[in-house]
Amino acid sequence: MTSTLNPAEVPEFPMERAAGCPFDPPPSLYAQREQGPLTRVRLWDGSTPWLVTGYAEQRAVLGDPRVSADLSRPGYPATVPLPPGGVKRSFIGMDDPEHARLRRMVTAPFAIKRIEAMRPSVQKIVDELIDDLLAGPKPVDLVEAFALPVPSLVICELLGVPYADHDFFQETSKTIINRTVTAEQRQAGHQALHAYLDNLVSEKLAHPGDDLLSGLAERIKAGELTQQEAARMGALMLIAGHETTANMIALGTLTLVEHPEQLALLRDGDDPALVASTVEELLRYLNIVHNGRLRVATEDFEVAGQTVRAGEGLIMVNEMGNRDPEAFTDPDRLDIQRDARRHVAFGFGVHQCLGQPLARMELQVVYGTLYRRVPTLKLATDLDQVPFKFDGLVYGVHELPVTW
Repeated sequence: MTSTLNPAEVPEFPMERAAGCPFDPPPSLYAQREQGPLTRVRLWDGSTPWLVTGYAEQRAVLGDPRVSADLSRPGYPATVPLPPGGVKRSFIGMDDPEHARLRRMVTAPFAIKRIEAMRPSVQKIVDELIDDLLAGPKPVDLVEAFALPVPSLVICELLGVPYADHDFFQETSKTIINRTVTAEQRQAGHQALHAYLDNLVSEKLAHPGDDLLSGLAERIKAGELTQQEAARMGALMLIAGHETTANMIALGTLTLVEHPEQLALLRDGDDPALVASTVEELLRYLNIVHNGRLRVATEDFEVAGQTVRAGEGLIMVNEMGNRDPEAFTDPDRLDIQRDARRHVAFGFGVHQCLGQPLARMELQVVYGTLYRRVPTLKLATDLDQVPFKFDGLVYGVHELPVTW
């Protein structure tokens, strides 16, 4: 931090979206970008990390070995208060080589070939939930009836978590990712979920099955992993595996309904490539990671002509990287026919999202099925009555009333 910087004159982060524009980044982020790809923002604790808005600059920072994802390092830009004594880190909050060692243990189940082998079972889940949807009352909350069950059922099957416990882990996840709760409430949520996964890992140690947690149990038996590490990894993948995809299903559906010409292109076509490009464009156009990707510099380095000092925090707001006109033509327009595969919705570098093949496949099945089977799907309320998750670390909608 420079000695001339006055924190009182630095804009606060995170920033509010404009009323009536729930799909677009906050106007203040556009204002920051006008000042340059790196500017300062102020967090809840008075710290003033760098805000990185440029696409090229975000990729440069995320790929630079001189930045750390270790949230225990001084200067790490925590966007919410951390619990007393800090938090127990999962591998996404570590640096190599420890990050790579732990990540390698769960890479194989997310390999593209294995994920593709799951596609028929995911299609069956989606079709059965749509059957229930069509047979039930309307209007209906699409989040509760469809968007949340799809990825929850899938991640439970992959991990070996009983879906019967979904009420517990979904409610606990909501607390953990709500940025308005106290540090103590968030810590209690982490502890409850960790205890739950710890018990499950104990069960897998005694009675292994054909699932990811059982694979971690084998690592424990081999002395490669502690049970605490396995439980933290399981908790991370359980939250990430259902929260982000559930929000993309609901928010993506709402976006398409509000862009009927784009929805008609998707619904009336019969091209898997268009379904795949729709997924990539919605990942680019929307933003589920609400508070950006957080890093701290371990050494001085330069990006976009600006020197970042060791110990200074950096926040990569991917909604602005994905709306950068230097990277995407007419970036504020939704165009499901564009090639958006270079987006940074899944991050970049060694911490790029492990579960992206699974998320892509699930979204392809959902977007390729729901609107064809329910061709008259529409919003059952006004857009301004939809409750958006402005309070969340993960963005989306709390509920989505639809009819047909």
